[in-house]
Amino acid sequence: MTVSSSSSNTSSSLASTKTERHQDSSIVEGLVLPLAGHCFHCGDPVPQPPFHTEILGASREMCCMGCQLASQSIVEAGLEQYYLDRSEINRTASLPTQLTRLEAYDHDEIKSQFVYAQEGMSVAELSVNNLRCAACTWLIESRLDELEGINKCQVNLTNQRMRVIWDESKLPISRILSVINEIGYDAKPYRQDTHEAMLARHNNQMLLRLGIAALGSMQAMMYSVAIYLGDYSDMLIFQRDFLRWVSLFVSTPVFFYAGIPFFTSAWSAIRARQVNMDVPVSIALIVTFFASLYATLTGQGQTYFDSVSMFIFFLLAGRYIEHNARLKAATMANDLVVVEPVLVQKISEDKPAAERVLQQLQQNALKQNKYHQDQQDSINHAVNHTGTQEPSNTPPESLPNFMQSMDANVHQITTHIAQDWQKKRSLISDAPTSQLSVDPSAEASLDERQMVTAHSLQVGDIIMVDAGSEIISDGILLSPTATVSQSLLTGEGDLIAKAQGDYIVGGAQNDSQPFEMLVTALPEDSQIGLIDRLMNRAMSEKPKLAQQADKLARWFVARVLVLSVLVFIGWYIVDPSQAIWATVAVLVATCPCALSLATPIALTVSTNRLASYGFLTTRGHTLQTLAEITHVAFDKTGTLTYGKPNLLNIEPIEDTYQDKGDSLSLAEQKDRLLAIAAALEVGSRHPIAHALLTAAYQLHLPTTQNLHHHPAGGVEATIDGVTYRIGHVDFALDKANNGLAASSQPIIDLESQRASSAVVLSCLLNNTTDKAKDSPSWQALACFYFNDKVRDSAKSMLDTLKQMGIESMMLTGDPSPQALVMADNLGMQSAYNGLSPTDKVNHIQKIQADGGIVLMVGDGINDAPVLAAADVSTSIAGAADLAQVSSDSIILNGQIDAISAAKRIADKTERIIKQNFRWALAYNGSVLIPAALGYVPPWLAAIGMSLSSLLVVLNALRLKRA
Repeated sequence: MTVSSSSSNTSSSLASTKTERHQDSSIVEGLVLPLAGHCFHCGDPVPQPPFHTEILGASREMCCMGCQLASQSIVEAGLEQYYLDRSEINRTASLPTQLTRLEAYDHDEIKSQFVYAQEGMSVAELSVNNLRCAACTWLIESRLDELEGINKCQVNLTNQRMRVIWDESKLPISRILSVINEIGYDAKPYRQDTHEAMLARHNNQMLLRLGIAALGSMQAMMYSVAIYLGDYSDMLIFQRDFLRWVSLFVSTPVFFYAGIPFFTSAWSAIRARQVNMDVPVSIALIVTFFASLYATLTGQGQTYFDSVSMFIFFLLAGRYIEHNARLKAATMANDLVVVEPVLVQKISEDKPAAERVLQQLQQNALKQNKYHQDQQDSINHAVNHTGTQEPSNTPPESLPNFMQSMDANVHQITTHIAQDWQKKRSLISDAPTSQLSVDPSAEASLDERQMVTAHSLQVGDIIMVDAGSEIISDGILLSPTATVSQSLLTGEGDLIAKAQGDYIVGGAQNDSQPFEMLVTALPEDSQIGLIDRLMNRAMSEKPKLAQQADKLARWFVARVLVLSVLVFIGWYIVDPSQAIWATVAVLVATCPCALSLATPIALTVSTNRLASYGFLTTRGHTLQTLAEITHVAFDKTGTLTYGKPNLLNIEPIEDTYQDKGDSLSLAEQKDRLLAIAAALEVGSRHPIAHALLTAAYQLHLPTTQNLHHHPAGGVEATIDGVTYRIGHVDFALDKANNGLAASSQPIIDLESQRASSAVVLSCLLNNTTDKAKDSPSWQALACFYFNDKVRDSAKSMLDTLKQMGIESMMLTGDPSPQALVMADNLGMQSAYNGLSPTDKVNHIQKIQADGGIVLMVGDGINDAPVLAAADVSTSIAGAADLAQVSSDSIILNGQIDAISAAKRIADKTERIIKQNFRWALAYNGSVLIPAALGYVPPWLAAIGMSLSSLLVVLNALRLKRA
């Protein structure tokens, strides 16, 4: 397996040199090897497929990027003797003094694989091991917030992951990882397969500890029963002492091995001058064990080795079940985003071609950004949203603007690139062997196919995508045709035919023959990578409810410790023999584990359940705000409708087109007008252009010259010496430069045509007067009427919202009366048409001023101001729109009924979180007094605490069926 395609000749020579240098079998025989399937460097299990490093003349398997780079650094520094000198393979074994493992992550090559840029800051996704409760997440977040350069740190307890945003100029990533390690947690760059291996390894360790605790507790209980019965049957002292020593013997591995996770977690928190859930638990265990040890040594007092063992067993059993339930919930999110292929077939590269495309895309993006910025600036006075959630009017990620900036100019460039590539292949394949021998590198550059890692791909690489495989990144199709499925991105199972020069979306699947494509974005910046980031961000951000729960749990732990001291003092005065055990019962029974789990597990399960409906939450507050909404405002085009207009009718303008040619029938006139209109729209991505080209697919289209696209206007081009325009009426007749009388404008009657929109085709008149030359005259030729079909599920969705007591309304910029008719047919309570972005914002703010909470549903691009003004927002987005979406959630599959499902799930989530809160508070409150009074033995307190946590988790898992 080849790790990298670069410097292959150098690597081969180095490998051969190393092989010769280590041929001495006596040297290699002294090498300590790991178990099969474990990392050569640290001994951890390796993922499939593993990482590799060439060490001592052989390819060694590595578990992660850090071990790979650390081992490569050792080899490059000439320190391979380190592996021969070591006596064991240990994760904590000391490395050569010249190297430190965490500093390896500061290398640009490694860092680029898991760190990406966002709004001038660096962002890293990390896997974190040993997270046990909400206090663990708070401890990491609060510790990192103390570091200079940290902008935000978000830890997800459920899926054991974290997201860090920081200023890399002030703080290296190695320092962040080092701080996390210092407080007792193991953090590594996130990768789905290694992350799952880490969770599986942690699960196996928990199971082993649970088994030892189960055996120890059974044996300790058996001996304790004999001691208890001996108290009533005059057991001899030496017999009692013997049973106590045997109980100590079987309880020691339980205490020092099975219980070690509680002690290490508590010590990490105390060292950081904080408290977590394991602090009171550890205190209870240590006090009970050493009090029993003292009684055994002195022969005085009672021993509770059985309670210690059972306590640890019940705690581990509860956490094991809880851990697996959380894993099951987190796995649902991983199912949405597949692991990218680790190996990719690279056949060549054409970086200049990719640079040409990206330069044009950058120019387009600058124009688009300026247009949207001007639009935003014009209504900034209207957008004064001061809600508690974080503003959502900025793009979620800094991503390549390949998809949204694709226009006719870019498509022309990509088509030429693809044609040049095919010509190059044809010339080389058809050339005689004698010619190839002159320049063998030309053939080699095309015919040498190398298997390279996905992360080593660069923009400009040309790769082969096999049939049935996932497409690793965004790019340009170089082959003549291809058929792909974007079901993972959009939820639509229909196959999409792609032509030469078309864009290909990363995350789609090749459902036809193999094809070649030019990579235009790194794998982590592809559309599927964006979906994964949005999911991670949504699950990392904590809504106010979760923050309040964490704060309450920390407050509760601190009070429990104070209360336990008071209980000990009280019992020491009344009955010193019961002081320790009453205190232990209070520490254990009132530990707020259930309280800390009440919110995060419910939010995780509900977020993943929403994702199964194609409703992707991108902000942490979305679920909580959805449960509170009173109004839902909809845009029309592309939201309530499909955004794919169909041509309804062509209406030639009387006494205009008749004079321009031979006597034609009405049908022939319409065909000729349609052919001209379609020819003007060739290469355009506008929905109207798609409708015209679809309607004209059987017609011969004339050739156009001097084609120009006018933003927010239309298209202008020359056909057979005549200049034509198509677009809205003001543009088509150049109303801005010609004050036309109302009588000279075509009458556009959308209502009688039952149309939703219309465009006008016009031509430039050949006037010869000087006045006409200074002010050219345009003549309308025809009106084209279009209808955008209402989404099939829109009516049922609105009816469901009405039954929930939610008021729905339409806010559309479409000025046609047909928009109001459509709203009335759908049963919407109110509708407003012909609105500017400012008008939409004003409507939203008026509802908010009256106490309403508004969900805005738009297209995610043109509705950015009103999406930002709403309390919560969602967008119906296709694969090409994802990079521009700035809303709080996205509907990926185009099924608008996901909105009513989202409202239903949000309501159920709120109910379950409140149920969990009530249960956790009721349990902790009700058990406090009996435990303080000495009616709850320590082992029963452990059972109660474990069952309360388990009940909270099982209650939250009911959301999987919501």
